[in-house]
Amino acid sequence: MASDDLSVILPRVLIVSRRSVRKNKFVDFVGEYHLDLIVGYGAVPVIVPRVHGVHMLLDSFEPIHGVLLCEGEDIDPSLYEEETSGLSPEELEEIRGLHSSDTAIDKEKDTIELRLAKLCLERNIPYLGICRGSQVLNVACGGSLYQDIEKEVSSKCPDDQRVKHIDYDNYDGHRHVVKVAENTPLHHWFKDSLEEEGKMGIWVNSYHHQGVKRLAQRFVPMAFAPDGLIEGFYDADAYNPDEGKFIMGLQFHPERMRQTDSDEFDYPGCPFAYQEFVKAVIAYQKKLNSTTSVSKPIKLDQEMENKRKVIVRSFSLAKNIYATGRGMHPWKESELEAGADFLESNTALSVQQENRLKQMGATVRNAGSYIERLKLNAEKERLARIVMGKMTVEQLSDLMSFYHMLGQICSEVLEKKLSGIVNDLGSWKDDPVDQYSFEGLT
Repeated sequence: MASDDLSVILPRVLIVSRRSVRKNKFVDFVGEYHLDLIVGYGAVPVIVPRVHGVHMLLDSFEPIHGVLLCEGEDIDPSLYEEETSGLSPEELEEIRGLHSSDTAIDKEKDTIELRLAKLCLERNIPYLGICRGSQVLNVACGGSLYQDIEKEVSSKCPDDQRVKHIDYDNYDGHRHVVKVAENTPLHHWFKDSLEEEGKMGIWVNSYHHQGVKRLAQRFVPMAFAPDGLIEGFYDADAYNPDEGKFIMGLQFHPERMRQTDSDEFDYPGCPFAYQEFVKAVIAYQKKLNSTTSVSKPIKLDQEMENKRKVIVRSFSLAKNIYATGRGMHPWKESELEAGADFLESNTALSVQQENRLKQMGATVRNAGSYIERLKLNAEKERLARIVMGKMTVEQLSDLMSFYHMLGQICSEVLEKKLSGIVNDLGSWKDDPVDQYSFEGLT
């Protein structure tokens, strides 16, 4: 099978890298857990580097069958804040000191990821947003974010509702509970674990100091932290993985919810977000290929090209006879032989293909015998009866009158031909009969 056939290429999932400093130079990276799961479920991750100017080159990454956006720095607040958050300059400075690795705005990454998110929303391309990726999705749809959850949410909650959303001293081991909304994909994925514990809560990891403030109108929440923060949401109208529909954001990292010193997941449902996402990606690719696939023309050498033109010319003449019901010059009859010879020698044609070519007149030696065979064609008669059976009395009457007129004309022309008046078939162009259109009557 040809390697450049899109139908056999695995679907492509775009993932934007995150920039970091290593040995005094910038490096781009993507967490390997994401890549493992995408590959494991049958897609190919394509890493989009967050280097300057890439946002202008996104067309070069086509075809895009899915987009996964994950970790990264804080999103530029000017992209979503309609008014100030109410934080003082001193508080903002304190936040930058506490979360120095996240508060360095990366405008290039913002631009790339927002464009990809909007592209997914426009084309219904499957989209999975993890952590920052969920925030990008919300902002792309007109939602907003808390610039710091501790300052804007937790500090205002009763003690029993406060949540620590990031713990640098226990980075991967830290968990907090979230309440899962019923009848959502998240509920379905973790259903067995929820039933075991007899509650609607699961314990998730947490690596963020920002989160959804105003959820975009199109989304439905799937999970809430005790302080009320939305921890997961999806577009219910664009969710059907079997049909290639998947638009979702998760604030936590299910791919990293694993037991200490082990690759075993905390819950069996942890990898399901990736599994269903890739299922949607595969379905989207199939749908895309079915609407855009175009057969590539076969390249012929000069000799074969000349033969092709002769055969096409033969078929064209035969089709003209079939469409007009007119005869032809005897010296042109030889040109029909190329098409007839092709049909007789080519045994690879299916019955359907051969019948189609015969209908075009490719096998005829002269117009008279071809027209006679058409009259005896049982299939055409059957179809004609079906069509006429649906016609009104008035339509049938008009049709009979029209064919009666044609019969009279045929009789007159036949009489002229028998008497030798008409010797040159080319003179038909000056005959009144040419004013009548035969096209479509057969």
